[in-house]
Amino acid sequence: MKRGAVIFGGLALVLVATAVLVVQKETVLARGRPVLLRLAPVDPRSLIQGDYMVLDYAISQTWREGNERPQEDGNVVLRLDEHGVGQFVRYETPGTTLAPDELRLRFRLRNSRMRLGAEAFFFQEGHADRYANARYGELRVTDNGTSVLVGLRDENYQPLGKAVQ
Repeated sequence: MKRGAVIFGGLALVLVATAVLVVQKETVLARGRPVLLRLAPVDPRSLIQGDYMVLDYAISQTWREGNERPQEDGNVVLRLDEHGVGQFVRYETPGTTLAPDELRLRFRLRNSRMRLGAEAFFFQEGHADRYANARYGELRVTDNGTSVLVGLRDENYQPLGKAVQ
């Protein structure tokens, strides 16, 4: 009897945790601000793997271009240009306030790489050609820096992957 209760209790805990994560992501999608991030060159061979494309963002390479490398996970501060593309301003220092035209984007350092949380874009197998011209990742970003990847855009800022009519 106790064994069954433990199994069902564990299952209920997993389901509740999953529901909380789904609600958090849906909140970001509903309330997040749209931000485009320029994609860094990506190995096109990943398109051949079938149903996903590995993404890397130009903004995550800023420390390689002479900016000081952050020492721990945190937020990068962005300013959006006229097309909604996020431009690196600085790494956020705790206790500083953002200017009205700035926003934060959370990052994590893993294996000497800055991760923004959306390093792969999944799509239906056989549809790689639709995404081959991707130049921007479209994210929704909340005030606290949480983000969700919602799509890809081309060099003219047009969404890629619309359903075929």
